[in-house]
Amino acid sequence: MVGVSAAEGQHEYEREATLTNPRKGQHHFAGALLLAAVLSVATGAQTPPRQPTPNDTLVSPEVQVDKRVTFRIYAPRASEVTLRGDWMEGPGTVKLDKDDKGVWSTTVGPLVPDFYSYSFTVDGTRTLDPKNAMIKQGITSLDNMFLLPGGDALFEDNQVVPHGEVRKVWYQSSTLGEQRRMHIYFPPGYEGGKQRYPVFYLLHGGGDEDSGWGTIGRAGFILDNLIAAKKARPMIVVMPNGSLPRPANLSPAAPGAPPDPAVGVVLQDRFVSELLKDVVPFVEKNYRVLVGRENRALAGLSMGGGQTTRVITTNPDQFAYVAVWSAGVNPQATADFEKRAAALLDHAEQANKQIKLFSISCGEKDPLAFNNSKNLAEVLKRRGIQHELHISTGGHTWINWRRYLNDLAPRLFQN
Repeated sequence: MVGVSAAEGQHEYEREATLTNPRKGQHHFAGALLLAAVLSVATGAQTPPRQPTPNDTLVSPEVQVDKRVTFRIYAPRASEVTLRGDWMEGPGTVKLDKDDKGVWSTTVGPLVPDFYSYSFTVDGTRTLDPKNAMIKQGITSLDNMFLLPGGDALFEDNQVVPHGEVRKVWYQSSTLGEQRRMHIYFPPGYEGGKQRYPVFYLLHGGGDEDSGWGTIGRAGFILDNLIAAKKARPMIVVMPNGSLPRPANLSPAAPGAPPDPAVGVVLQDRFVSELLKDVVPFVEKNYRVLVGRENRALAGLSMGGGQTTRVITTNPDQFAYVAVWSAGVNPQATADFEKRAAALLDHAEQANKQIKLFSISCGEKDPLAFNNSKNLAEVLKRRGIQHELHISTGGHTWINWRRYLNDLAPRLFQN
């Protein structure tokens, strides 16, 4: 090593050892720490004690007795911090105020008891609340969550009732040629029993993955509470990952460009194959389930609502119970939709015998789906397909979708 000192040469060797042989590098690093400790003792040197900061005892979020909620984050060098939560209507944010110790805070509410998600933005960068370990995971982002307990949230709360189990299950996808994961809810009594159960396939929306319904969606607790109250029949709930990788033969979407309807159809058809050729057969082979259309239900929100619509319009003989939430048909694409949905729409009498429940739900303040949901209902009505349309308050949020699940589950698999 020409031109470097012995100490510099040793440092370079240790760096290369760490890169080429991590275990060897760890040994060098441990040895260096030991040598530093020995030298520190020998010379009487001491590491200065860590200075406490306001972050050590910070609490966030803090739910007040009056149902207001205070959010805090320690960011002494930040210039601006904002908060975005799913209880907010519209695109706005709330600015936090900074105190003389570097703690930013704001109080919102009072809020209606519910289960909420939120995130901070610090100097333009979206970030989590480091004091809150309750996390909702998506395919490209994370959010924090918190429960504001109370009467209106009891249906989704962790009550003292028999609990089922939500498992992470891996399976081989022939459609995608890779291993895929799904979450499956098994009702209380499944383990060790002999009973067979009907199956409810429950789909998430865009940006989420198969953990969504089990975390922010509270599906396990909602089903536990309904089954304990004898309001819903015990069932298995399958929550697959509907965020499929984009096919290699499709060019990436241009930034800011509107969605291409043709591409959307390709992606939906890919999911139809994944669900019917991979997910359903795997579930019916590996678990104690009742098979056949009469024992299958399908529901989805937003993107999952579009996937649900595509499944039932191309395969109307596969599910007896169907729910489309916060999704529908763009009025400008109605003619094309009716052509693609001919398997359902052209056989109304047969479809009405096969499908016991076709439910559509959407929030009145949902700018993404309100008109599309109504248009889907109008198409079904014009073509003689029996269905229901429910318009709720609120918008395009999990606040609505959890309640839609709570309303739908008691109606499934009832004679």
